Amino acid sequence: MRESQTIKEFLDRNLITVQKPGRYVGGEFNQIVKKWDSVSCHVALVFPDIYDIGFPNLGISILYDIINKHDDALAERVFAPWMDMEKLLRENEVPLFTLENKKPLNQFDLIGFSIPYETLYTNVLNMLQLADLPIWASERLASDPIIIAGGHATFNPEPMHAFFDAFVVGEGEEVIDEIINVIKHDKEKGYKREQIIDHLAMIDGIYIPGYFDVEYNSDKTIRSYINKEQPNKHSITKRFSKKLPTPPQYPLVPNINVVHDRIVVEIMRGCSRGCRFCQAGMIMRPIRERCIDEIILSMRNIVINTGISEISLLSLSSSDYTDIKELIDKVMELSDEFNLAFSLPSLRIESFNSDLMDSLEGKRKGNFTIAPEAGSDMLRSVINKPIPNSSVLETVQNICEKGWNNIKLYFMIGFPNESMQDIEGIVTLCKKVNDIGKKSNKGRFKLHLSINTFIPKPHTPFEWVGLGKKEQIIEKTNYLRENLKNSRIQVDFSDFNSSYLESVLSRGDRKLSKVIYSAWENGAKFDAWKECSNFENWDKAFSSNSIDPDFYTHRSRETTEIFPWDHINIGVDKEFLIKEFDLSKNMQTSIDCRHECLVCGIQTNFQINCSKIKSVGVEE
Repeated sequence: MRESQTIKEFLDRNLITVQKPGRYVGGEFNQIVKKWDSVSCHVALVFPDIYDIGFPNLGISILYDIINKHDDALAERVFAPWMDMEKLLRENEVPLFTLENKKPLNQFDLIGFSIPYETLYTNVLNMLQLADLPIWASERLASDPIIIAGGHATFNPEPMHAFFDAFVVGEGEEVIDEIINVIKHDKEKGYKREQIIDHLAMIDGIYIPGYFDVEYNSDKTIRSYINKEQPNKHSITKRFSKKLPTPPQYPLVPNINVVHDRIVVEIMRGCSRGCRFCQAGMIMRPIRERCIDEIILSMRNIVINTGISEISLLSLSSSDYTDIKELIDKVMELSDEFNLAFSLPSLRIESFNSDLMDSLEGKRKGNFTIAPEAGSDMLRSVINKPIPNSSVLETVQNICEKGWNNIKLYFMIGFPNESMQDIEGIVTLCKKVNDIGKKSNKGRFKLHLSINTFIPKPHTPFEWVGLGKKEQIIEKTNYLRENLKNSRIQVDFSDFNSSYLESVLSRGDRKLSKVIYSAWENGAKFDAWKECSNFENWDKAFSSNSIDPDFYTHRSRETTEIFPWDHINIGVDKEFLIKEFDLSKNMQTSIDCRHECLVCGIQTNFQINCSKIKSVGVEE
């Protein structure tokens, strides 16, 4: 209690001196605060970026809801402090603390980091130090919390293996209950920290990096992974929920404006399209849909319980939801009843039709997003996103006629088999889109392009290809910049160094743990922020650890090579990924697996029927 009081006094003295004090005070509407001594298991949920970014994170919201439903456990939240608050914490020797009870992070039983992207890695190290916790897992004492991580960036956990006691591979809704039960039981029995970790290893989907040894070949590639503690367990299979749990009905309302200041209701998880560049489409298989009654009931409850009047229907491909037309009609009824604004992101041209546009008639017209990804029909066949330019233009014409006057297009450059003709195709397509928009809206039209560098990701059919060379990417970027500069089209480009760093970290092995630590020591943190990113910190870290980052980025791989993530089983067979990779070389596409099973391995590996994994109706 004394430490918590000291932290509250620190906040009283210093909050007025920092940007956005609401980041650090807690007390949000619907916040859950339990008496510390009333429960035996204390969990800190950590997002390694600032409150504004981390608050809307759906994973944190779901776990917060699930854990706090336990009578004998609590969950509290922690976000990365911005530079001004970090400075104050260090100057006053105040440890990093939670929002709810203002408890130091090092007093919790379990600390769970959610890491959605790799450029948050150095923030993790920074937060551990601010919490007065050993950064290296090997240096932790019996009194230290167990520190775990999950999220999309941990499907290759090896670069961060040295900093975590365990990783959760896959979805956390079910496994978190099992983790809490182990910790509660083992604390009651008085088991030591090492014993608790051993018991966590028995839970499906839990990866203990300390259990595994790695052998290397002379060419620096991996020869084998050996599970020295469980010799018969060669890989860790991801966890997933066959039925999506009911969304949190009392989500927190933020103190300040955050990046997605709306309520999010997930309508579907997974995607059947099979875009070959998309990691989420592979690691989140199989598809699971919520039934319409559950979605509408959740929306109604959330609006009543929060007062928030903007809701987003979330999925990887919203217009692929089986009964999307009926869902939108019911959402429109709810919208009229409560005067709601709602958005339907992640729409696909192939499944977004005039009927669906008609259902949205009368809604406030904001941005409409389309992701052609590539500039030519041919290259879209390579990436398995077979949308002809004619369909893009037809869709643009239709949506402009329905009243939208802001369109955003997403493209990537640096795909396998890409030529300058494909880059020219981006310019041609965008100018045609712009012409259609201006004619349809009598000049009141805005086109916004987002152009990113393609990064080959683990667990995808493109995991064998290399990142495009810097000079090639710059040449393509300069061409686009030059040929679009007088078109009155807003164009945003990704920074190549940021893409390069993400490529290294997402495809790296265990040797990168020392590099990440060195980069952080050099001053790297908030690497995802343009104003904070400094590649020189990383350049020095690679050099001081005698690591050539090109080995992880530009190098093409043989299909026989063992990857740092091959002992992480997502349920999709390697043979399927190789088959898709071979099809891409011949510019051949694969159909949507909802129409015909492509035998990716999910049904066999998980003993399920993909077509039958859907949420049932709302329980009585």
